[in-house]
Amino acid sequence: MLLVLLLYAPWLGALQAQSVLYGTVLDMATKKVIVGAKVAVEGRPYATETDLNGRFSLTVPLQGDHILQIGYVGYETQRILLLLNTAEISLGPLYLVADLTLEKQDNLITLTDAELLEDGSTDNALGLLQATRDVFLTRAAFDFGQAFFRVRGYDSQNGTVLLNGIPMNKFFDGRPQWNNWGGLNDVIRNQEFHHGLEASPFIFGGVLGTTNMDLRPSGLRPGVRLSSSASNRTYTGRLMATYNSGVDGNGLAYMASASRRWARQGYMEGTLYDAHSFYGALEYQLDDTNSIMLTAMAATNRRGRSSAVTEEVHALVGRRYNPYWGEQNGNIRNSRERLISEPLVLLNYFHESKKGNLNVGLAYQTGVRSRSRVGYYNAPNPDPTFYRYLPSFHVNSGIGANFVSADGARQRFLRAPQWNWQQAYTANGSASANGRAAYVLYDDVVKDNQLTARIHGGYKMGKALQLHFGATHRQLRSRNFARVNDLLGAEFHTDIDPFSDTRNDVEGPLNRGEGDTFNYNYEFRSGQSTAFAQLQWEQRAWTAFVAAQYQGTSHLRQGLFKNERFPDNSLGKSPKITFHTVGAKGGLSRKITGRHWVAAHAAFMERPPLLQNVFINPRESNAQVPQLRPEALRSLDVNYYIRMPKLTGRLSAYHTLFQNTTDVNFFFVDSGVGSDFVQEVLTDLDRRHQGLELGLEYQLSAAVKLSAVAALGRHTFASDPKVTINFDTAAADEELIDVSGTKELGAANVRGLRLAQGPQTAVALGLEYRDPKYWWVGMTTNYLADNYANISAITRTASFLLDPETGQPFPDATPENVARLLAQRPLDTFYLLNLVGGKSWLKNGKYIGLFASVNNLFDTVFRTGGYEQSRNGNYGQLRQDTLGGSPSFAPKYWYGFGRTFFLNLAYSF
Repeated sequence: MLLVLLLYAPWLGALQAQSVLYGTVLDMATKKVIVGAKVAVEGRPYATETDLNGRFSLTVPLQGDHILQIGYVGYETQRILLLLNTAEISLGPLYLVADLTLEKQDNLITLTDAELLEDGSTDNALGLLQATRDVFLTRAAFDFGQAFFRVRGYDSQNGTVLLNGIPMNKFFDGRPQWNNWGGLNDVIRNQEFHHGLEASPFIFGGVLGTTNMDLRPSGLRPGVRLSSSASNRTYTGRLMATYNSGVDGNGLAYMASASRRWARQGYMEGTLYDAHSFYGALEYQLDDTNSIMLTAMAATNRRGRSSAVTEEVHALVGRRYNPYWGEQNGNIRNSRERLISEPLVLLNYFHESKKGNLNVGLAYQTGVRSRSRVGYYNAPNPDPTFYRYLPSFHVNSGIGANFVSADGARQRFLRAPQWNWQQAYTANGSASANGRAAYVLYDDVVKDNQLTARIHGGYKMGKALQLHFGATHRQLRSRNFARVNDLLGAEFHTDIDPFSDTRNDVEGPLNRGEGDTFNYNYEFRSGQSTAFAQLQWEQRAWTAFVAAQYQGTSHLRQGLFKNERFPDNSLGKSPKITFHTVGAKGGLSRKITGRHWVAAHAAFMERPPLLQNVFINPRESNAQVPQLRPEALRSLDVNYYIRMPKLTGRLSAYHTLFQNTTDVNFFFVDSGVGSDFVQEVLTDLDRRHQGLELGLEYQLSAAVKLSAVAALGRHTFASDPKVTINFDTAAADEELIDVSGTKELGAANVRGLRLAQGPQTAVALGLEYRDPKYWWVGMTTNYLADNYANISAITRTASFLLDPETGQPFPDATPENVARLLAQRPLDTFYLLNLVGGKSWLKNGKYIGLFASVNNLFDTVFRTGGYEQSRNGNYGQLRQDTLGGSPSFAPKYWYGFGRTFFLNLAYSF
């Protein structure tokens, strides 16, 4: 039936009554015309832009009541109620008012920057939501985001980010790297966001949606903008300057922007912040329909990281505590810094006409990402929160609790809770060391070179049918290695694995100095080709779309070191592993009236395993995860929209099933089958996300707006994944778990347990007042609940019940006792109150804008996420560890920021 409608849509459209809308869009304050303002019918695909004279003409084949939306970057969106019942409607001059809340986007960036975590395990998609005007998504970003709420429980790899139509998501983890354009807020303001499974004219996309950042100077306000910010979150100060020439009479436009952000330490102790960002763009409009653009950007971000801690440590030193830093010569020095510097160059050709559009793009990105850490070799662990240094170690002793020693450990920890740099220098400089390093500060380095070529476009196949299409090819060469950063007073480092006494690089020199590569050295080589097509159809009260995608992906590893533990499988190229995946999605909407409509979307997608989950331990060998399969995804959502003159909102229900997911983890475990440092591989892992979303906004008066938002989700494991552990067998005298180097532990009983995806229940009530004299203030109260820590899979396998001494089940490991020990408990339920406000002035054609926000006004203490430690991998050891009430290997948690502020002053002319 849908196919028949699509074929006859152009003929049917000719029979439908239509109206032609005319008007001119101007700036309310300056009365100047606005070029490139978007004029669209809400809920329908009819849209146009104003020309060089600020004028527009829009043909709308509709009748009845509808709402016309006029918007432009930096201005409040205007909504006008229309009665379409005549052939031509002249709207006259339409005025846009400068958006007083523009600086909220800068505030959101500081929230996004808060992700200082070890592996992005609570990574969210705040940045993806910058472009949306949906009240639910706005609250999710600006208010729930500080608690690491995830929309529908999705990781940011499920959202696609594009710059000038070129995808930016990484091969390795599928996520966009926001730091690549961090600090360039003025440049990325022109964004188009498509939520969830909605049709996108740019790309097939993921279940979270797509954001395209249009970097063209012609689409942004011309002039100069200077701004300065102060905050106590991730950075304490920021300066930013931007100049946009606008399009001159020859069709030429150029734009430059630069920013600097810094902090000696952010909200978390010891988290330095040092970032520089630069951007330059040159656009040339060949004629009215064709233009070319060259863009270059370079954003360097260096920051100190923080750590999750146990409740024991939190009780001793508080939520701002960070064990990774210590003072050296009176200066803060963080042992775990992250550096990101990946310059990007883009070249685009744009064609836009009434019949369609075409974008051809080429992007080249190079640069480095590195993370530092201190390695210790036949020396004590330097981490001040190491379990042997804490009171719980003495309370949980196998020979009985020793409270005197526990109190001594508490006092020692409180006297010296930070990293002791002098201890490392002393150990390395001792006579017995003979110049050999016991402690080494080193960097885990990733050097990427990626080339992306893309073409996408759209074509109007009559009045009712549109075709969108695109093709992308990406090629990545990624070198991964460890580099000696600082020998900390030693003369050399001996590159030998301390656990197995084997060489990491058999063919290279044994001793390494500062700047040398050591430990591991390999390359990833990946390629991916993608093609998609999409048909959109509109007829009277119905709209529909169908889209399909094909993707071919290949990966291989090339080892550059010959590892003594894997002499036959570490040096040289691995076999190439290839995946062919497809996807299809569609949607249907029904217009009840011009103010009410319903829509449903459904999708089936396959996607290749993430590069980070293809190889078991790429630092040491070419071994691949066996029997890898593409991940399968099925999703459905149903939505009701209301667009009244005063009341707008959305109610949605969703259900998504992720199947055949693979996950690889690394840790030391005392399991029921033995103890070792293992690589844990989970396969056949399924996850189910289902829930409701509600967002309502009501214009109580011309100055007062109310909002109500709720998210009720249930995100759970939907299968019992298979667990396999892998380990090296190099040391002949160790008691091997298995001589083959791998051990299948069977299924982990996790079906029905909650996922660690941020709060799954979230409610917000907001009140906003906008004064006619250009000042505004807003308040939001938020309730968040049903947040869970990430579980340990190995403790939920049958091996957990085994006594490693006898190989038999523990006598008291009854189902009731095991269930009590492994019970999943939610994290904190809490309330947050946030305040925002601002004021703007227009003086002689120049804008001055002031924005301020205070988050978590009442300084609430709450945990944003965490994970169960897997060290105690057998029932007897975990039970013994929990008897004292303060386990040595208790779950570790991240704690949310307390009361924080953000202040921004901007000057535009």
